[in-house]
Amino acid sequence: MMRQFELLERVQRYNPAADEVLLNKAYIYAMTKHGKQTRASGDPYFSHPLEVAAILTDLQMDDATVAVALLHDTIEDTDATRDEIDALFGREIGHLVDGLTKIRQLNLDSRQEVSQKAKQAENLRKLLLAISDDVRVLLVKLADRLHNMRTLDHMAPEKRVRIGQETLDIYAPLAGRMGMQDMREELEDLAFFHSNPEAHNAVSKKLTKLLEQSETAKQKIEEELYQRLQKAGISAKVTSRHKKPYSVFKKMERKSISFEQLPDILGFRIITEDEPSCYAVLGIIHTTWPQVPGRFKDYISVPKQNDYRSIHTTVVGPARERVELQIRSEEMQQIAEYGIAAHSLYKDAAVAKEQIGEMAAESNAYAWLRKTIESLSTGGTAEEFLENTKLELFHDQVFCFTPKGRLIALPTGATPLDFAYAVHTDVGNTCVGCKVNGRIIGLASTLKNGDEVEIMTSTGQTPPIAWEKIAVTGRARSAIRRANRALERERFISLGRQMLDWGFRAVDHPFDAGLVDKAVSILKCANREELMEALGGGDLGVDTAMKTIFPDFQKSRAMVMPLPESEGWFSLASKRSMRFRFPNEPISNEPGERLDHNMTNIKQLAGNSTVRFAPGGGAVPGDRIVGIVTAGEGITVYPIHSESLMRFDEEPDRWLDVQWDVDPASNERFPANLFVSMINEPGSLAGVANIIAQTDGNIDNIKMTKRADDFTEMAIDLEVWDLKHLMRIINEVRALKIVSHVERISE
Repeated sequence: MMRQFELLERVQRYNPAADEVLLNKAYIYAMTKHGKQTRASGDPYFSHPLEVAAILTDLQMDDATVAVALLHDTIEDTDATRDEIDALFGREIGHLVDGLTKIRQLNLDSRQEVSQKAKQAENLRKLLLAISDDVRVLLVKLADRLHNMRTLDHMAPEKRVRIGQETLDIYAPLAGRMGMQDMREELEDLAFFHSNPEAHNAVSKKLTKLLEQSETAKQKIEEELYQRLQKAGISAKVTSRHKKPYSVFKKMERKSISFEQLPDILGFRIITEDEPSCYAVLGIIHTTWPQVPGRFKDYISVPKQNDYRSIHTTVVGPARERVELQIRSEEMQQIAEYGIAAHSLYKDAAVAKEQIGEMAAESNAYAWLRKTIESLSTGGTAEEFLENTKLELFHDQVFCFTPKGRLIALPTGATPLDFAYAVHTDVGNTCVGCKVNGRIIGLASTLKNGDEVEIMTSTGQTPPIAWEKIAVTGRARSAIRRANRALERERFISLGRQMLDWGFRAVDHPFDAGLVDKAVSILKCANREELMEALGGGDLGVDTAMKTIFPDFQKSRAMVMPLPESEGWFSLASKRSMRFRFPNEPISNEPGERLDHNMTNIKQLAGNSTVRFAPGGGAVPGDRIVGIVTAGEGITVYPIHSESLMRFDEEPDRWLDVQWDVDPASNERFPANLFVSMINEPGSLAGVANIIAQTDGNIDNIKMTKRADDFTEMAIDLEVWDLKHLMRIINEVRALKIVSHVERISE
């Protein structure tokens, strides 16, 4: 176990002005608090925070971060308190230690049905929230996870697999997003070893054998590169590198190829003094050996989102083999290895916390982190958040541009819809189309590197819920869900207001906001809008609300008998637009008035509307229809002949009269279901389908069941204009000689 003076010496190697008093005090305090606690290996528990601190000294972190590493488990695992740490070490260190403690405290339901995925999601939420103020929390947490992975052998096998998989899912990609490539590779390799030891051993053996065989070729290429750079007067270091076992395994898995087919296991890195020298080296290499087409990337000109900068190229080397090269400066190398931890502000103990926050805000890596944290406020389940965040952690990137030249980095596979939301949430919400490189394409298309994307918007547009399946980024998905929740709430509130209007008219009383406000608290709502939302969403019955406002209010049930034809209930053309009449509401008798003005007009009866058709209900214009109010869903429309309505016989307060309010110019069809029994002979199905086509019906689905050798039963899902159209189809099919029976069916 590292001794006190050894830790101090490690810090003083890169920071001679280290706060010796602070580090000694933290060392003694943590060692005292952990006392005789031991780890699963039998080692003193204090060895763990000590090794975490050592990892952070390798990253050359500031004194405060090293002290936090020593103290990070004291509040959680000992009798230490936040107040005590604040008093001894200051509020800054106390805040960081507290942030790390909160990550481990899961305020989840302790029942067994809480899934491991939910716990993992909540852990990630807390981790990101804890590091929103100070990224040093993340650096300590990653160092903590790295040491735990190094000492995982003493855990039970199933626990090793679980922790290894969690590391691959969250911590290794997160280290990569912060630009800490060395830490990412070690985390991945350790996690791969524990979660899939057989595959790790197999790949490692092949990798070792390949490196032994290529040793001579590797030295030859290094020497030739070095000599050519020396001849050009460029000072640079040339080193070889090879892919790690996990990286090799994932590439084999992703491309479905064998180990022997991998072309770029071995590569070379050229470290120069400055940025201009990188391009000079590139010129020498490309004029010496032919470049492999499509294998050049300039991350100096366009850095990755984790601040990584380097030139990547592949050439055909002296022995006619492919040689992969990375060219970068010393400064770029530091960022490539240590990522956000490489920033000079972390090395200066005199820098204020506010300045560190400013630095982190300017970092592309930290900017990505903050965008991810923003999605925490958009609601949704913990599992949704975990899925979206992991999606962005794992994806490589494409770089696209706005028409004004702004660079937008997106995950590979992103669509123009993701681009729109990356520009701004309002741009995404009002998006109606896009142009890519001047050509109109679909919103579900996949973007490529270098695409120029122009988003077309309209102020009246709202995002359909189906967009969530198109979007790739968590930012876009969260915004789409949020917009649809807001739209649904508006619809519920509007419908709830209409219900209250009906209630007041039913007792012959003008709408009185004051009376409604008095009922708000009794009905356990926060305000009038929430009460209306509860009514419209079906969480609160209109009779219950009116009974609270007017104690002598009488419950009633909606009429279910057809209204007079003069009211237009049957002979209207088709559009998914309806009006709702509430119980005992008078019918308008004004001459020339087509619809009852007391009914609530609900349009766009589809998708994420608060009003929708019952599944398999098969209602078409001309059918007598009723609405059933369902908590949290709104109104479900059923044809009056639906057997499903029997379930609601004892709940009269949920029934609403509904009438069709349709536009004769509409081209919208409606679903209907037919049962056909016919002779089983060649061409019989074609005969039925031909008749339906001739009568302008549209077949959506056919399911056939052979009942006997001579007869076949068939269920046909149709789309028709209205009831009159449906009856014409039924009569035409019934007239066929091969058909013995046909009827309309409804669930």
